Amino acid sequence: MGSSSVGRGRWSLDDRLERILREVPFEVPAGTAAVTVRLAYDRSQGVIDLGCGAPGGFRGWSGGARDEYTITPDWATPGYLPGEPEAGTWHVWLRLHRIPPQGLDYSLEITTSAVAPAEPVAEEPPHGERPPRRDVPSVDGLRWFAGDFHAHTLHSDGSLTIAELAELAHGRGLDFLAVTDHNTVSHHPWLGKIDRGITLIPGQEVTTDRGHANVFGEVGWVDFRQLADSWVEHAERAGGLISINHPLGGDCAWLLPVTRRPKIAEVWSSGWWDRRWGAPLAWADAWRDDVIAIGGSDFHRHGSDGLPGAPTTWVLAEDTSTVLDGVRAGRTAVSTGPDGPLLLRLGDELLALDADGLVLVRPDGTRQVVRGERVPLRATDGRHRLETYENEVIALCE
Repeated sequence: MGSSSVGRGRWSLDDRLERILREVPFEVPAGTAAVTVRLAYDRSQGVIDLGCGAPGGFRGWSGGARDEYTITPDWATPGYLPGEPEAGTWHVWLRLHRIPPQGLDYSLEITTSAVAPAEPVAEEPPHGERPPRRDVPSVDGLRWFAGDFHAHTLHSDGSLTIAELAELAHGRGLDFLAVTDHNTVSHHPWLGKIDRGITLIPGQEVTTDRGHANVFGEVGWVDFRQLADSWVEHAERAGGLISINHPLGGDCAWLLPVTRRPKIAEVWSSGWWDRRWGAPLAWADAWRDDVIAIGGSDFHRHGSDGLPGAPTTWVLAEDTSTVLDGVRAGRTAVSTGPDGPLLLRLGDELLALDADGLVLVRPDGTRQVVRGERVPLRATDGRHRLETYENEVIALCE
């Protein structure tokens, strides 16, 4: 037993400008075991993002990555939350991301069923080896851990399962990885179940067409439909952290107004292709004078963006479970990769590793050539960086 309905319509550019997010209501009767939604439109002409709300609140988001989702009591399409399909009025969320001037036709098929389909089964990747750890000194009982604060899986628009992503990051020598799928937390319950020798940090990339921000920690779903100020308040209230993502990142650069500017920013992303271009550092200095710089690969799939750890963020912490505390305290450094030249702050000194021939640039603009592979250097307050003789940024630390 069940029911199915098909609706058709046409979105105009005026519709998008009037209200970008649309909600199409539908009824779920008592005793429903599965809800399936299918969206169809000409993808060569535009992009319509897809999501779901239920009487109990958020049930999932897949943006433009999917045209279909299913929700059952025991499983759901990645990006969506499994659980009893409660009776009442549900909504298909449609965000009119790209609508051409001539408009965009669409159809929406909604099916409810008293019988849940079988859960698709994904094969687990084999376990691999981790590269040897670098000889990096500890500081007052704290250790430097290598990681990445921005990566995606099948739960949004990535191509890998959580296990596959964790295995890839572990094989590249990372100690931690933030999994930051777009506008969803459906991946969070799975992170602690993945045993790949790497700590997976729950994250959500709060995504709009005017800017993206990562929220880290077990803070629940952050409503991307609200103003950016509410994202900041949500993260702080729940004990998490919020970071401005790739603020100069092309069509996803940060353009949103925000009353209190977050202190943490993804100053270095894989989209910083030419690191002689000083705009990301100039943006950070203009954003606020005490920015905590982190890096993120924004990995989605092989051949796109950077691999996990490109760049690598290093965090000084007690262990990988306290990495967010280390970021909150500003104990961060960023390098091209887990085995690239590295600049670390050790109390009142800096340590340059594998950086022979590079140039140390201090906050006041003074410069010094690094001679040797493991060199202590004088530190001052503020951000330091390593550059090549052609002014290409190779590493930085707070």
